[in-house]
Amino acid sequence: MRIRTTTALVAGVSSLALLSGCGAADMTKQSSPFANAQGAKTVTLSVQSWVGAQANVAVAQYLLEHELGYRVDTVQVDEIPAWDALSQGRVDAIMEDWGHPDEEQRYVKDKKTIVPGGDLGVTGHIGWYVPTYFAKAHPDVTDWKNLNKYAEQMRTAESGGKGQLMDGSPSYVTNDKALVNNLDLNYQVVFAGSEAAQITQIKQFAKEKKPFLTYWYEPQWLFKKVPMTEVKLPAYKDGCDADPEKVACAYPHTPLQKYLNADFSKDGGQAAALLKKFKWTTEDQNEVSLMIAEQRLSPEAAAKKWADSHESTWKAWLS
Repeated sequence: MRIRTTTALVAGVSSLALLSGCGAADMTKQSSPFANAQGAKTVTLSVQSWVGAQANVAVAQYLLEHELGYRVDTVQVDEIPAWDALSQGRVDAIMEDWGHPDEEQRYVKDKKTIVPGGDLGVTGHIGWYVPTYFAKAHPDVTDWKNLNKYAEQMRTAESGGKGQLMDGSPSYVTNDKALVNNLDLNYQVVFAGSEAAQITQIKQFAKEKKPFLTYWYEPQWLFKKVPMTEVKLPAYKDGCDADPEKVACAYPHTPLQKYLNADFSKDGGQAAALLKKFKWTTEDQNEVSLMIAEQRLSPEAAAKKWADSHESTWKAWLS
């Protein structure tokens, strides 16, 4: 993730319900016919596959439809293709971006086809985590320098005799292979395939009280179900991750951003204004994410439940 979105409504609820993890198949060519429609009260949002991004879109979609009377469509797009789709007007907004400086330079600064939509209000952070029950029994595991000591206990059938470092989708932005190599760790990066698959595996390990090491991120509702403790990697400093092959430092803490198509930002009326003002907390996002992923509410039902109990928050976005 440096991971992780856009909104107009026909297949919105059903498409959100099918999503589960940080990257998804590139579906840019299946963009909504309502995107960038002149004079129509329509909005198209890009949806990344991790549940936090789904939560943002679910609430934005609910308010656009029920408070402002827009038709909203959602399109599932991977992180990088989402910027292309946004630039071309295939989608109108990305609700959660974890930092893509190359795309920002190209589309925001050079082409000027995309404009910043403001802070989401949530700070994202990727890291390596072990279950808290294992960290309590072996406190030194939370320092990367001691990870090799526990490599054998972290082995799985997929890790080839080394300890397993579990990642999510191969489409996520991750420095993990470089980190393992540059820090001389006796671990193998193993991709679960998606956020949903990773969550399933983490829950199974936790049920059996097995040790595990995993790439994971905040905000994320799973911490409420499976407490995890971060492993301290070498401190992050500006530029330490500039060369993907030489990375040997922790991931940064990233204030998550929204981006809008430049034309939509100018001509999108009340919809564009709402999306620019959309700003909530990590706790808000996790509350909706938990309802979608764990309680199995539809995204629309989760959004309605949140909206019903947080009117003072979203009313400010409509003013």
